[in-house]
Amino acid sequence: MKSFHIAIVGATGLVGEKIREVLEERNFPINSLRLFSSERSKDVTLLFRGEKIPVETLPPLDRNSKFDIRHSKFFVGVDIIFFSAGKEVSNAWVPIIAKNGSLVIDNSPAFRLDPEVPLVVPEVNPEALSNYQKGIIANPNCSTIQMVVALHPLHKVARMKRIVVSTYQSVSGYGREAVEVLQKETHTILHRSKFSSDSYPFPHSIAFNIIPQIDDFNEKGESLEEWKMVEETRKILAEPDLRITATCVRVPVFTGHSEAVNVEFEKKITAEEAREILTHSPGVRVIDDPENSKYPLPMDAAGKDDVFVGRIREDLSVESGLNLWIVSDNLRKGAATNAIQIAEHLFSAD
Repeated sequence: MKSFHIAIVGATGLVGEKIREVLEERNFPINSLRLFSSERSKDVTLLFRGEKIPVETLPPLDRNSKFDIRHSKFFVGVDIIFFSAGKEVSNAWVPIIAKNGSLVIDNSPAFRLDPEVPLVVPEVNPEALSNYQKGIIANPNCSTIQMVVALHPLHKVARMKRIVVSTYQSVSGYGREAVEVLQKETHTILHRSKFSSDSYPFPHSIAFNIIPQIDDFNEKGESLEEWKMVEETRKILAEPDLRITATCVRVPVFTGHSEAVNVEFEKKITAEEAREILTHSPGVRVIDDPENSKYPLPMDAAGKDDVFVGRIREDLSVESGLNLWIVSDNLRKGAATNAIQIAEHLFSAD
């Protein structure tokens, strides 16, 4: 693999920070690294491989802004840009960057359902990387990634008919602000002190609570997070008619998303067969010994790149169903690591 000129947009956010960390851990071949963030991070420097790298400010730009030739040349010479700065920023910047020859791996939902943009989980649909005409590859939603990594090996054996998933998603899925709010709220409640936030990230208090809403609701009553899980899973698996329903819940956990998944298959697959298949599946680690209280926990998954699966058992209410408990670090496999694996897979032959 040759060396690349790399940039991270959103470098001071939780996912951007994790991308930098994982690039170093995996010894990704980097010729140069540029870091970008908003004006709030002006004059900040970040460490990478022992070197202090200044964070550059990304100038504001939206679709209504007058086009400036400087914007088209801002990333000239950069081979791969890991974009983790939110949907609005991606919508404004990513097409400009890609048009000028850089490959963008975008972590926002901006292009995930664009039929001309691959939506990729390397363990599941690497063949989608053969065609990225727009110069953009979309990184799926964190909760979608861990579910399809666990279900795809079973789908290849017994073809899924229906998926019912309930998620228990950590606050870091929202961002650094949400992590800080949970810390401060918890301290406030335990010490009976006062806490207020100028921009509260959730519709209700999150400490010692759960909130059955992630993102806004659509006209059908689904949250956008639930809608994303359905549509992204169908696209990744190339199963546009697969029946899927989701309920997404925010829980007071700092890192790691958990999912209770019920799957109905076209033919019977036993729990024992499923354990054997998943034990030998890439990116999956089976922890399934409930009699000894061994099953995946978000605390144990934090800092790791595997998707952990346990509580594998047959659904006795249907002929061919399974229940699974799936846990993963949402900042790593659910975002940073998956994006870097995309780049590794794409350029491994170079």
